[in-house]
Amino acid sequence: MMPTSLAAAALTLSVMLTAPVPVVSAQARPATAVFAGGCFWGIEGVFEHVKGVVSATAGYAGGSVAAPSYEQVSSGATGHAESVRVIYDPSQVTYDQLLDVFFSVAHDPTQRNRQGPDVGTQYRSIVFYGDSTQRRLAQAHIADLASRKVYPAPVVTEIVPLDSFYTAEAYHQHYMARHPHALYILYNDAPKLKSLEREFPSLYREPPKE
Repeated sequence: MMPTSLAAAALTLSVMLTAPVPVVSAQARPATAVFAGGCFWGIEGVFEHVKGVVSATAGYAGGSVAAPSYEQVSSGATGHAESVRVIYDPSQVTYDQLLDVFFSVAHDPTQRNRQGPDVGTQYRSIVFYGDSTQRRLAQAHIADLASRKVYPAPVVTEIVPLDSFYTAEAYHQHYMARHPHALYILYNDAPKLKSLEREFPSLYREPPKE
């Protein structure tokens, strides 16, 4: 007869060998997307209202100066664009859906080096891709918009690799949520939220309170 200690050990080993190993899907991990399309207040505010978005951060990307200030970027001399980094859960919202929101609601992709009242290269339209899949999806999305003639003018959105993203100053973060009655927000950005809710009702949400 097998000693009790050896029997227990054998049983434990048997359970370890036969028990299913839990598999963690890579899709469950948060993913990152970065967009630029005019003043980052509006872009950030729109994505904060999208289901599956974990966070949206205003910042600067696409330039040649490390950790630039708002004043430097606003001068147009650094080459940066006001941008938004979107951290999202791919099991709730896909990159393609984020592209839909970006091109349909968040900004006008036919305006070159401006967006509404804001003029300058820092307001240009850009999809910053993090890998070849994001690049391919962005290219396909723009090609589809062109083939369907969604806009009366050509889409001028750049598709470029993300080099660095620098978080903007604290007073720019969550600006729409913190200043919903500011005239700039009411005139330029609040209508985007109405469009998001109307065009993408399954994606729209009220963001959690800070």
